[in-house]
Amino acid sequence: MSHIVNADQPVHLSAEHHMVDGICVVALRGEIDQDVQDQLSSALRGHGAAPERIVADLSEVTFMDSSGISVFILTHQRVSGAGGWVHIAGAQKPVLRVLHLVGLDTFIACLPTVEEALAH
Repeated sequence: MSHIVNADQPVHLSAEHHMVDGICVVALRGEIDQDVQDQLSSALRGHGAAPERIVADLSEVTFMDSSGISVFILTHQRVSGAGGWVHIAGAQKPVLRVLHLVGLDTFIACLPTVEEALAH
């Protein structure tokens, strides 16, 4: 498991990675806004070779604005171009509402749990 924190920025977002059957699970914690956009993008790229299958666990994310939506769209485009996918798991109601309002859930699966996202 790895942990990413950018020392130049206040700790608004942290990310931990682990692999499950070749799928990169990225557990995110904190708030996703413009201040952490680059950090989120880096977290979703992982370490070494960029993962093609990603589950973003948002169960510990308390806020996400359009900056986070943009990063998820770009990540989706990158991995789907390589035959992969991104799934979002465990988003809390306020975050899930944003995902639904902007229609992100129409092309990125948003599932209640990491286990369901891994099996989807």
